[in-house]
Amino acid sequence: MNVSVPKETTAGERRVALVPEVVERLAKAGLSVTVEAGAGASASHPDAAYEAAGAELGDGFSGTVIAKVAPPSAEEIARLGRDAVLVGFLQPLTAGDTVRALAEAGVTSFAMEAVPRITRAQSMDALSSQATVTGYRAALIAAQELPRFFPMLTTAAGTVRPAKVLVLGAGVAGLQAIATARRLGAIVQAFD
Repeated sequence: MNVSVPKETTAGERRVALVPEVVERLAKAGLSVTVEAGAGASASHPDAAYEAAGAELGDGFSGTVIAKVAPPSAEEIARLGRDAVLVGFLQPLTAGDTVRALAEAGVTSFAMEAVPRITRAQSMDALSSQATVTGYRAALIAAQELPRFFPMLTTAAGTVRPAKVLVLGAGVAGLQAIATARRLGAIVQAFD
């Protein structure tokens, strides 16, 4: 069985579906992996790292299983084989046309965001991983953009009170934003 990873074409998309560490595990399990040249470059994974992990560089849509982050475009769907299996964030509730096009093309597709958040499926819960990173980054961006410091600072010139942060939502992203803002020294409140 061949797993392939195409380069993401969605504007602004920097993620890659498989990192070299996962490619190495797949190769050790006996699967062949094909990665499109430059697929991991935006995520700081050079082609050489994929080759060292056991992947071959080639057509990212050539595999029996295609791992992709963003939903495929019409052009990408046309490149998929009739019995291909596509795994990725497919946005089935908002991209009905894409899902219909995949079905009409004979492609079996698995939307990672539809994997239930239960204990048995926890190792496949890609949404929680993405939300954790989102919450962390949100707090860092807020700290950078706020025109004051997050922590309380005491200097010879006086004391600067800590920033007050309000986090809306206490899901996975919100909880991470709360934790990160607190670690940065802000006084944090949350509303869910």
